[in-house]
Amino acid sequence: MPGDSSRGPELARSLSARLLVLTIGFVMLSEVLIYVPSIARFRTDWLEQRMNAAHLASLALLEAPDNMVSKELAQELLDDVGARAVVLKLQASRFLMLSEDMPPKVDATVDLRQGSVIGMIRHAMTTMLPRGNRVLRVIAGLPRRPGASIEVVIDEAPLRAAMYDYSGRILTLSIIISLLTAMLVYGSLQWLLVRPMRRLTEAMMAFRRAPEDATQIIVPSRRRDEIGLAERELSVMQRELRAALKQKTRLAALGAAVSKVNHDLRNILATAQVVSDRLIASGDPDVRRITPRLIDSIDRAIALCSRTLRFGQADEPPPKPVEFPLGQLVDEVATAVGLPADDQVQWRNRVPPEFRVWADREQLFRVLLNLGRNAVQATGPVGEIRIDAGRRNGHAEITISDSGCGLPEQVRAHLFEAFAGAGRAGGTGLGLAIARDLMRAHGGDIVLVETGPAGTCFRLDLPDPGQH
Repeated sequence: MPGDSSRGPELARSLSARLLVLTIGFVMLSEVLIYVPSIARFRTDWLEQRMNAAHLASLALLEAPDNMVSKELAQELLDDVGARAVVLKLQASRFLMLSEDMPPKVDATVDLRQGSVIGMIRHAMTTMLPRGNRVLRVIAGLPRRPGASIEVVIDEAPLRAAMYDYSGRILTLSIIISLLTAMLVYGSLQWLLVRPMRRLTEAMMAFRRAPEDATQIIVPSRRRDEIGLAERELSVMQRELRAALKQKTRLAALGAAVSKVNHDLRNILATAQVVSDRLIASGDPDVRRITPRLIDSIDRAIALCSRTLRFGQADEPPPKPVEFPLGQLVDEVATAVGLPADDQVQWRNRVPPEFRVWADREQLFRVLLNLGRNAVQATGPVGEIRIDAGRRNGHAEITISDSGCGLPEQVRAHLFEAFAGAGRAGGTGLGLAIARDLMRAHGGDIVLVETGPAGTCFRLDLPDPGQH
């Protein structure tokens, strides 16, 4: 079926298949590393068994009268040893204990009394080369007889056949061990790693397809290892991302709504401005006194609508920084923040006259204006607002402090979030959100230094003009 044909290549590319192949390969490699010294040990043991049999046959001949046995018995002893000749050396004397009628020519000599592990491995590999039968002269020492030795002349073909048989058994055992180990490792990895990773992957894919669906958020398991940590972190990330998407959706809907309302609202406010202009010409002193406040309220309503629309459309231009004296800008802000006319709230510009910053002047004015207005509203009818400036760690630092009552705890958690960080009734929370966006566009930031019953302090960080 088409589904079956496509599943084959997919399985071959899967992590499970690669782990299975790697496991089998590593086990086979381990078996090879074990096989090489073991086949060398097998060859040595096989030769030592022949030497022991030859030694026993020599002892039997030594006990025979005149060290002589019948030709039939001698041939039987040679067949038991698997040799063509047996020579016993005692001190300086050599004795031909057993021999065929015509002993063959010796092709190579093997001395079991000496040799290293590397030499044993090399001779074993040489023996297994298929190059016909050779005649070997094997020499070994005799136990409990220093200086004595025994020599045996044997064919190499039976040794090679025994080594091939041993290798076949080792290969069969290695394949069985490899398959069993691979299945155990594969099953363990499948349970511990592959299946949880597949679950994580499927959860991410499902969440990508429908991030608004709360049922697509992964439910973490109780595992305490790295997989469990990844599941918990993914669950937290999905919840936070879903909440952020919901907020973005609401902001987009709000922006669309404000765009539609803005035109009609401006017409209404324009009518109100016309009426207020006529009120200024009124002869009633009370009307003339309250009319400027009415006009200011209408202007602020228009500005708030414009700022809300601008934030929703995210059409802030990039900053165009220039170097300018900060103190002059702070004085301009003081005339626009709406200080009470009774001078009970003092605006203290403590910026040194020579202090200069590198920033977009208009955007920094808006930042300071937002912070200044918040400070005026937080201070109340009596108090002071202080603006200081200095340099530290390659940055210009501007602090705006007030003597108000501080920010509530629930406001601090969402202080710089649009429509969430309003600190007073009727506020939108846009001022600080816009201020942070403008500061970060400059490569700086705005932070809340402290807040409490003694007042609130914000700090603006700007790149130092000397760094540009």
